[in-house]
Amino acid sequence: MKIINNKKEAVQELKRIATRTNSENNNKVNSVVEEILKEVKNYGDVAVEKYTRKFDGFHPNPMQVSADELKDSWDEIDVNLKRSLEVASKRIKKFHEKEIPLSFIMEGEHGDTVERRWRPVKNAGIYIPGGRAAYPSTVLMNAIPAKVAGVENIIMVSPGNTEGKINKTVLAAAHLLGINKVFRIGGAQAIGALAFGTNQINKVDIISGPGNIYVTTAKKQIYGSTGIDSLAGPSEILIIADETANSLHIACDLLAQAEHDPLASSILLTTSKNQAKEVVEELYKIIDDHPRKEICMQSIKNWGLIVICENYESCIELSNNFAPEHLEILAFDPKKILEGIENAGAIFLGKWTPEAVGDYLAGPNHTLPTSGNSRFSGSLGVETFMKNTSIIEFNEESLKVNSIDIINLAKSEGLHSHANSVNIRFKN
Repeated sequence: MKIINNKKEAVQELKRIATRTNSENNNKVNSVVEEILKEVKNYGDVAVEKYTRKFDGFHPNPMQVSADELKDSWDEIDVNLKRSLEVASKRIKKFHEKEIPLSFIMEGEHGDTVERRWRPVKNAGIYIPGGRAAYPSTVLMNAIPAKVAGVENIIMVSPGNTEGKINKTVLAAAHLLGINKVFRIGGAQAIGALAFGTNQINKVDIISGPGNIYVTTAKKQIYGSTGIDSLAGPSEILIIADETANSLHIACDLLAQAEHDPLASSILLTTSKNQAKEVVEELYKIIDDHPRKEICMQSIKNWGLIVICENYESCIELSNNFAPEHLEILAFDPKKILEGIENAGAIFLGKWTPEAVGDYLAGPNHTLPTSGNSRFSGSLGVETFMKNTSIIEFNEESLKVNSIDIINLAKSEGLHSHANSVNIRFKN
C-alpha cells in the first residue's frame, strides 16, 4: 500500500484514483452495450435469453422467480437473519419517511396561485448485483424508498448463478418487502428489458441500483427514454484519522472497502507517521487469512493509499478535493473536522461508527455518489422515485397587473408571439 508524505504528490495520486475507470476500454464497452440494447429493443425476451446464456451461463426459463420460491427463501433463511433484515428494514423505512417532499401552494395578492405538486413514478426497476457477492442490503436500500414514495409497480432484476439461482437472502429480502416481480437476469440486457419492456417485463419509468461497467454503461445509454438514479463507479472509502485512532480499527475499515472489488479504493489521511506504519502492519496481518484475499490485495495494491498530512486542515482539503463516497472521521474531535467537510456521500463520525453501520441498517441510503460526484449530488432517496409538477393559475386581474412585465421580458428575447399571447387578451 503506497504511503505518501508530500501534499503535491498526494493530490496527483488522488486524482489518479478518482479517474481509475477512465483507463478502461470504454469504446469497446460502449459498442458491446449498444448492440445488446439494440437487440433487446427489437427482439425482447429472445435477446434477453440469448445474452443471459452467453454471459451468465444458464437459460432463464422461467425468467420470473415464482411466488413460491420467494416465500420458500424467506422460510428457509436463519431466524436470526430474518430478524436482522426486519430491524434494518424498519430503520431504513423510518429514515426515508422523513425524506418525503412536501407539495405546496402560494397565493399572490391578486388571487393568482402557483403550486408544486409531488407524485411518484408509476413503475420502477431495481437492479441488484450478483457475481462476487450477494447484496440483500441493496434490495432494502432501493426498494424501501420506492415504496415510501408510493411507486405502484416495482420490478426487481438480479443475475442468477450458472444454475439460474438468485441468492436466497436476496430473494428473502424481496419477499419481506412484498416485491413479487423478480426476474433472474442481469447485465446490460436486464437494463434494456426494464427500459424498453418485453413480453414478460413491463417498461419502467426509472431504474435504480448499482452494477458493473456494462450495467452502468447501459444505464447511461438508455437515460433520456428512461430515468436513472445515478451512474455508479467502483466503491471507495476515505478515512481521516489522528494519533488517537485505533490502527487495527482503521485497517479493518479499509479492508471492508477493499473486499468489495479489485477496483475499490481505500484511502487513509492521517496526521501521524507512526499510525501510517501501524495500519499497514495490521492490514497485512488481516489479509493473510482473509477469505477474499486476492480481491483485497488487488484493491490495496492498485488503489490503496495512505497520506501523512501536516494537520487537520490538510486532511480536510485533500478530502474535499477527492469528494469521497464514504468518509470516516476517526479523531479526538470528529465534529470539529466535520465543520470543514464540504463534499462526501456519507460521513461516519467516531470509532463506534464504522462504514458497515451505514451499509446495512443506520437508516440513510447506502447508494451514494462515487468518483468525485459527491461534489454535486447525493444519495438515492425517496425523491429519486418522484417527480414534481408546477401548477399555475392566474385570473384576469393578476394577468393584467403583470402583463406589462411579461410583455417587456418577451420582447427582450425577441419572442413576439409570447408577448402577443398576453396582449391579445386585453385588446377588447
